[in-house]
Amino acid sequence: MDNDKESRFSRVSHLKGKEIYMIGYITLGTNNLERAERFYNVLLKELGATQTFKTGSSVSWGFGEKRPMLTITQPFDRKPASAGNGVMVALMAKSRYVVDSFHAKALALGGKDEGAPDFRGDDFYVGYFRDLDGNKLNIFCYPCA
Repeated sequence: MDNDKESRFSRVSHLKGKEIYMIGYITLGTNNLERAERFYNVLLKELGATQTFKTGSSVSWGFGEKRPMLTITQPFDRKPASAGNGVMVALMAKSRYVVDSFHAKALALGGKDEGAPDFRGDDFYVGYFRDLDGNKLNIFCYPCA
C-alpha cells in the first residue's frame, strides 16, 4: 500500500467512539418515483424504517441520522432506469417471521418473487424479490434458527 493510501485510511482514527458504517446508502433507479415511493413507504415500514428525506427526483428511507439508507431515484442522466444484472440489495431482519411477512408484503404490493423464504445453509434464512422497477432485493436473518 502506498503512503498516500495508507494516510487516507488512517485519518478515520480521529472518529474514535463514533460508529462508522461501510455502506452509507444504496441507490436504486425508478421510472415512476411516486409509485416507487408508495411501494417502499408501505414495505419498509415493516422493518421500522421511515422516510429520511425527499427531493424532486429521489426518496430515502432509514433508521435515523448517520445510519445506512435506501434511496430510490430517477436517473440523473434522464435515461430510463433499469435493474442491474447481478445487483442486489440485502435487507436485514430480526427473525424468520419478519423475513416471511416482509417477503409476502413485497409480493402483495406488486413485487415479483425471486425465491421464497427458506434456509440457504444452516442458519441463513432469506427470501428474494424484485420491486416494481425490476430491482432485485432480499430480506434475510442471520443467524436465524
